[in-house]
Amino acid sequence: MFILLMFFLFKWIDDLIGKGFEWYTILELMYYASAANVSMALPLSVLLSSIMTFGSLGENYELVAIKSAGISLQRAMRPLFVVILMLTIGSFFFSNYMLPKANLKFGSLLYDIRNKKLSFLIKPGVFNNAIPGYAIRVDSKEEDGTLHNIMIYDHRENNGIPKIILAKEGKMGKTTDGKFLVLNLKNGVQYEEQPSKNGMYNPRQIFTRNRFKGTEPRFDLSSFNQSSTDPNAFGNSTPMLNLKGITKKRDSLTKQLDTLKIRTIANLTSNFKQFNVTKGYTKIKAAPKTIDDVMLKSIPNGSRKLALDNATNVVASIMQQVPNWGPRQTDLTGEIIFTTVEYQRKFTLAASCILLFFIGAPLGAIIRKGGMGLPVVVAICFFLVYHIITTVAEKSAREGNLNPIFGMWIAVIVLSPLAAFLTYKATVDSALFDVNYYKQLILKVFKKKEK
Repeated sequence: MFILLMFFLFKWIDDLIGKGFEWYTILELMYYASAANVSMALPLSVLLSSIMTFGSLGENYELVAIKSAGISLQRAMRPLFVVILMLTIGSFFFSNYMLPKANLKFGSLLYDIRNKKLSFLIKPGVFNNAIPGYAIRVDSKEEDGTLHNIMIYDHRENNGIPKIILAKEGKMGKTTDGKFLVLNLKNGVQYEEQPSKNGMYNPRQIFTRNRFKGTEPRFDLSSFNQSSTDPNAFGNSTPMLNLKGITKKRDSLTKQLDTLKIRTIANLTSNFKQFNVTKGYTKIKAAPKTIDDVMLKSIPNGSRKLALDNATNVVASIMQQVPNWGPRQTDLTGEIIFTTVEYQRKFTLAASCILLFFIGAPLGAIIRKGGMGLPVVVAICFFLVYHIITTVAEKSAREGNLNPIFGMWIAVIVLSPLAAFLTYKATVDSALFDVNYYKQLILKVFKKKEK
């Protein structure tokens, strides 16, 4: 958990340090972030502790004493397996009830911190280039956001020649949607220099000066957004819902998608019905007519222009409506897949604890090494395999290339045979990771070849 929290701090260090936040606010954010990291920290902890425990027992020949007393490895693992079952049940209830609330608190607190960051965006006496295309400087700033002696360099366009705005006073605010920073400037002047088209010097054409009593320039804050790919609101965001809430949201999205499909089919059908023959449809069966490569030749000469006009109108009507249907259908399908992924995630966290225990405990009994050396290396290697399979499968599932249920469980399906194989090898005292065993095996092979 400590390592994962360090990764979190490295990611958000610029938004947290030096922005005037109290120390307990940062600790609160780290507390909520630690809850979100349980899905990675808990399986790795189970794997590492299992390897270290049974590796230490094997290194001190305690497993030999246990087996000599007639107790098998499975029976020796039984008490720890009961503990793992309790941990598994607890992790399921945690992911279903505690984790959604922690994600909600984390998301809302991080949003507040990033919004508060804007009040520290403009520092007195310093040119600030945080907003792309602008350099802003003020002499002083009050607590309510009032600025004094403002200087703004706008160098977004105009062939590199900046546009300068000077104002004696201004106040900082935001638009209602939070996408733009607004400076309400008063009693100022704007200087703008335009490049000459013919290359000759003309003061009236090149340099302009406009005085104003009040103006409100806007600055785009899209570069400060955490992510532009997640449109979910805080309360209705899928990671912030339990199983019941995810089920309701998925049903609602499915109904919306079905409604969209029905309306799309109805609109497309109406376009073809509108330009059909005036007599309408008939049940009389007609012989099929063969159409050549050039369809226009199959239409009588007197009806070709009317047919072309009708076809053009149908295509134009469809092309006007398809751009609205396509993206909406894609968004709904993606959200439905995401709800299925988050629904299965509640169970995969619990299943991963059992899976990695049955990988770690036999591995510890086989390698017979305790401490923080070889067990840590082996645990990280196996966890990386598990994590990579899970991440790649989840990404493929969210993109629609893989069934979401299968994608979330594929790591468990792939590694379960490995867990059974390691358990069998540990039961029969196999020297799976014994270097001397492989040396002797190689020597035997070479001796046979020499004979």
